[in-house]
Amino acid sequence: MKQIKIEDKNELHVALFKGKTIRRKFIDNKWFFSIVDIVGILSESNDPRNYWKVLKSRLIDEGSEVVTFCNQLKLLAEDGKLRETDCADTEGIFRIIQSIPSKKAEPFKRWLAKVGYERIQEIEKQLKNDFQIII
Repeated sequence: MKQIKIEDKNELHVALFKGKTIRRKFIDNKWFFSIVDIVGILSESNDPRNYWKVLKSRLIDEGSEVVTFCNQLKLLAEDGKLRETDCADTEGIFRIIQSIPSKKAEPFKRWLAKVGYERIQEIEKQLKNDFQIII
């Protein structure tokens, strides 16, 4: 996992799913994932930004609350600049995944659960280190 310090003091983490990059950011004890990155992987679209734009519009028209779970976060773009990017936490991502017909959805859900579990382990390890009692 690659970590890059960025100007707003939050860390940007890049995770890999089957060799594909997913940008994510840890804020307020939650992971937020780039929706465009995930849409690109699941839809295998040549233009994941447009796919997400159309899907987002369709979800809004259907009255879906999925889009309300999205946040605009500054993530590092391919050009090296920080750009506002639609992101969602794990719950939001699971809801978006349900809207994308893809054979990769189940493996991606398992991967997302594993990412969450690994973060819990990191927190537990840090807590043990922070509160070790020396006798």
